[in-house]
Amino acid sequence: QVQLVESGGGLVQAGGSLRLSCVASGSIFSIKAMGWYRQAPGKQRELVAAVTSSGGSTDYADSVKGRFTISRDNAKNTVYLQMNSLKPEDTAVYYCAQYASPRYSGADPRYWGQGTQVTVSS
Repeated sequence: QVQLVESGGGLVQAGGSLRLSCVASGSIFSIKAMGWYRQAPGKQRELVAAVTSSGGSTDYADSVKGRFTISRDNAKNTVYLQMNSLKPEDTAVYYCAQYASPRYSGADPRYWGQGTQVTVSS
């Protein structure tokens, strides 16, 4: 059974930084693409960033390009989301997700974490 456990959320002032972590278990982590999604109140869940199984290729939502960085450490079964220059509109529950394939192709993830709250105050 695959489990994804996020950590690192919290309250931060606008312009600040946070780093989210997601530890995966129950799957061969190194052959699966990973992603971070977020859902703000009253809005649909959206893709924030995705990374291929090797970590060699990444995709970002336009709203976070240049501010957020997704990375992974396959030796630790962990994917990270470094968030800099945070804005109040980044406030949301952030979810870690694992895809069924080594690359992100637009398909929905197969597994989800429980989510971690990020709140950015103005």
